[in-house]
Amino acid sequence: MASDRSFTDSFIDEDPKRALQELNVALGDTADNAEWLCQRSYAHILVQDYNRAVDDAKKAQQLQPGMATAFLRKGIAEYHLNNISEAQQTFTAGKALDDSNEAFVTWMKLCEEKMTQRQNGTATSQQTAAAPHVKHDWYQTESQVTVTIMVKNAKKEDVAVTFGEKELRAEMKLPSGEDYCLHIHLLHPVVPEQSTLKILSTKVEIKMKKTEAIRWEKLEGEGTLPSVKHFAPSPNQYPSSSHYTRNWDKLVGDIKEEEKSEKQEGDAALNSLFQQIYSDGSDEVKRAMNKSFMESGGTVLSTNWLDVGKRKVDVNPPDDMEWKQY
Repeated sequence: MASDRSFTDSFIDEDPKRALQELNVALGDTADNAEWLCQRSYAHILVQDYNRAVDDAKKAQQLQPGMATAFLRKGIAEYHLNNISEAQQTFTAGKALDDSNEAFVTWMKLCEEKMTQRQNGTATSQQTAAAPHVKHDWYQTESQVTVTIMVKNAKKEDVAVTFGEKELRAEMKLPSGEDYCLHIHLLHPVVPEQSTLKILSTKVEIKMKKTEAIRWEKLEGEGTLPSVKHFAPSPNQYPSSSHYTRNWDKLVGDIKEEEKSEKQEGDAALNSLFQQIYSDGSDEVKRAMNKSFMESGGTVLSTNWLDVGKRKVDVNPPDDMEWKQY
């Protein structure tokens, strides 16, 4: 491994396990490169091996005491190990080294909230060392990106979502009593004011309005996550990083009523039908429609995931038309 090898956050995000293997080789037995130790700590965090993440971050601190990122890695790992007081002290020390990194502010607020819960006696009984494993998935249409969190029987009062221009944060209390947080730095910007939350019996569904009608190659992007503004959720209102909150249930209801009152014909009526099928369809139906439409260049729209899920959908224009690639 070359000595000038660069292990960026994006490289580690793409495949944490592979990154760990390459970092292990690069560090060897001596493990005397503070930057690589710091990045290996990050990889350990992503695979939820928090004890090793703390060990590597400590070694990086010893080698390079002024490295603020090592404090950030150690604090995050300590937080997930439920060592909240230790994590808070680590974040405070790191912020003193790099006051411009707002990630320290975000994590310090989370530590403060957790300690306040404990003081008020509202914290759940012994938390597990690792964060609860909850599966989430995403898909997209031309205008929206939808993230689904597979949590059954979630209560509306236990779910809070913060929308930012390039950030999504979803926090909830699971039926098991554990706390869960999904924090994503998005690949492309969205419109927070037109993003919505729906809580179903089988999942939590988050829809974000794209600012541009482009196809996202992936959900997550790069960069440091900004600090998050928290708002106490009230009935039918959800936190937002904008300066105001909207009654999303009322907004969605108004839009639906407007759509019902419009008499649609021709292509508009056909598009409305497709939208209704998509809206009412299962996750597999939505994936099938999205995949077939994207891969065929808009010439095929299938709802059969068993068919399109196992093959590439070819372009299939009408008989009287010719397909051209521009």
